[in-house]
Amino acid sequence: MKMIDDLIAAPPADPLQGGDAVFPQAEFTGRLARLRLAIQPLGADAVMLTGPENIFWACGRQTAGYFAFQALIVPLEGEPVLLVRQLETTGARASTWLRDIRAWQDGEDPARALAELVADLGIRRLAVERDGWFVSQSLGARISAALEGVDLCDGASVVEGLRAVKSPAELAAIRLAAGYAQAGLGAAIERCAAGVSENDLAAAMFSAAISAGSEAMAMEPLISSGPRSGVPHATWRRRVLLEGDPVFLELAASHDRYHAALMRSVWIGSPPAEARRMMDVALRALDAALASMRPGVPCSLPHDAAQAVIDDAGYAAAFRKRIGYSMGAAFAPDWGEGAILSLFSGVSRELEPGMVFHLPATLRAYGAFTVGASETVIVTRSGIEILSDLPRTLCIR
Repeated sequence: MKMIDDLIAAPPADPLQGGDAVFPQAEFTGRLARLRLAIQPLGADAVMLTGPENIFWACGRQTAGYFAFQALIVPLEGEPVLLVRQLETTGARASTWLRDIRAWQDGEDPARALAELVADLGIRRLAVERDGWFVSQSLGARISAALEGVDLCDGASVVEGLRAVKSPAELAAIRLAAGYAQAGLGAAIERCAAGVSENDLAAAMFSAAISAGSEAMAMEPLISSGPRSGVPHATWRRRVLLEGDPVFLELAASHDRYHAALMRSVWIGSPPAEARRMMDVALRALDAALASMRPGVPCSLPHDAAQAVIDDAGYAAAFRKRIGYSMGAAFAPDWGEGAILSLFSGVSRELEPGMVFHLPATLRAYGAFTVGASETVIVTRSGIEILSDLPRTLCIR
């Protein structure tokens, strides 16, 4: 009889829970365990995550509505608790395995709802993210005021340090994303011709990448032609390609929010000698960076290897940037994890198996043209795995 009574008393299972989760529950259980270990040295009772990428990494929560305040509180002991806008609760139940999801209502100050949650959990010392993009100065001030009496400590970069090394499940998603990116970029290259517009290239790129399997991209593709191709981060604006035009093409496609990027250069007709020379230097710089990558070397080494090639050729002023940045889970406005880890001078963290990087080797005649190529790579036990086999040479159309 007791067994029957227990079954009757037990709450019914949530039919939505985890139904749209990107990974099995065990993947997130392992991540939360590593996160708890990472915050122990802070002496905090819990950590509060507010960045959409960090929340996604820790529990799988994803939505297009991350413009509204959300917070995941992970205590040292006990269940994590997710606080979201009321409208978002259904999606939160479906995309995560969490059992405790709380809500704040439209018209309610989320800072007050957060303070009530922290008090309910009995948290006295809370580690908080300091570098999140989606907590305004105004909201941050209200949160600090509402949490008066709670000891707030800096939890910045705790999750980011863990996100830098990907699990096998994450790497599998990134490999799929790389295939989608190559499909999109290949289609855009094939569409390049005099008389075709930048919008036509964008349509071909989107269509092929999405048809191949890509989901929403965390940043729009970069498509520019003629003199506009010499402007960093320019996007398509209806310009019609002319004979003699350079064309710059770059995108990152996604699978379950995990991104892989790819960039190539095209020329309509015969490129000038200077563009050919710069392209040769860019490709040699990329080769040097890739050849230097293996576990145990600092993140500065690939950049320094590429920079040496560029400096020796006299094109330092045409570069002036890092050679690469980390890739992984991403939400707009950025497809990369460049705020987590860069391949750049002075970055001492060593490469580890499971790290993923995008290396765009570009040289620019600013306001005239850009040439170069990129690869997304996985660091392996012995070197790297390059996720594209698309030719890197300047494509003449």
